[in-house]
Amino acid sequence: MSITSRRATAAPKLPTAGRMRDLNPGWFASAMGTGILAVTTYTNPGGWAPLASAARGLGVALALVAYALGVLLLVAYAIRWVAHTEAALADFRHPVKGAMHATLPGGLLVLAVMTSVVSPSLLSPSTATWVIGAVAAVGGILAFVMAVAFTLTLVTGEPAAASVNGGWFIPPVVTIIMPMAIAPLISHVDPAAAGLLTALGFALFGMGFLLFLLTLGLLYDRLILHPLHPAPLAPTIWIGLGPIGVASLAPMALARAGAPLWGDASTAVSLLTRLASTAMWGFGLWWLALAAALLVRYVRKGGVPFHLGWWAFVFPLGAYTAATLTLARSWHSPVLEGFAVVLFAGLLAAWGIVTARTLIGIRSGRIWAS
Repeated sequence: MSITSRRATAAPKLPTAGRMRDLNPGWFASAMGTGILAVTTYTNPGGWAPLASAARGLGVALALVAYALGVLLLVAYAIRWVAHTEAALADFRHPVKGAMHATLPGGLLVLAVMTSVVSPSLLSPSTATWVIGAVAAVGGILAFVMAVAFTLTLVTGEPAAASVNGGWFIPPVVTIIMPMAIAPLISHVDPAAAGLLTALGFALFGMGFLLFLLTLGLLYDRLILHPLHPAPLAPTIWIGLGPIGVASLAPMALARAGAPLWGDASTAVSLLTRLASTAMWGFGLWWLALAAALLVRYVRKGGVPFHLGWWAFVFPLGAYTAATLTLARSWHSPVLEGFAVVLFAGLLAAWGIVTARTLIGIRSGRIWAS
């Protein structure tokens, strides 16, 4: 390669102000991906007793990284919206970047869920409850606002059918995470408040799940009736695993947390939610196979260029891995537990590769390119 061509392909050197103006709204996906890896690691996939202590320790370390990312990115997003409002609004109206703004509340809600899992190793019960409640409240409000606002931009903007992409799953999956963040709080309030939180959790689950189904129909038509997305959008197909995984977890979490409210029906509620969650998880098997097959096709056709959107490989796979672990232990199935270990290995590899590529991109400056 000649010196001229090297200069032509060199990453642009953006000043700090330029980086804040052009900050990719998908950065918070790194906090989501690291947070779900912390959750799955802490729960010791495979259930091997000799590894339990190491799994908890690594889970806590990953949780601390996720907290740090969350604080840093929350400040960066706030600065961008205040100092570069027009640029942020322009991104919000974009058919690809717009949905990525929902990674902010998504990241906060994942941090709330993560706290409920790892807090025995980090925080007192009262402190953990306060942190979960505060972060869930802020994340939940932002998730609802962004879900409505992004839909309005689509309805009023008349996007082309070919612009439909898997990124549109992000607002629905974030809405479905809300019940997961509410569930740990139910046992810490009085019965009346517990009933309200449980009802709210199921209502939010319905909101997110139906939004997922509506978006699923749009994307399925897009994949069948139009040419495949260009290679840079290949990771967005994996995002479909996110709402599938979380929708498998949320009903069981609410059923467990609300058990005192069900009375004699608690066993029936537990069984029904487990059956529904398992059915949803089964759909995820099909989606995982489809996403993997399409990724192989993209690789054979020339590959997928690295960009920040590669974080779409991490959280969705993590959510599905967490769902597999939960169902394996609910059904007392060693086969499902083994499959969860395989998924966890893939999740760990995906997180490691994307993290390394992101750090290299930051060092070279290429990560700041649109």
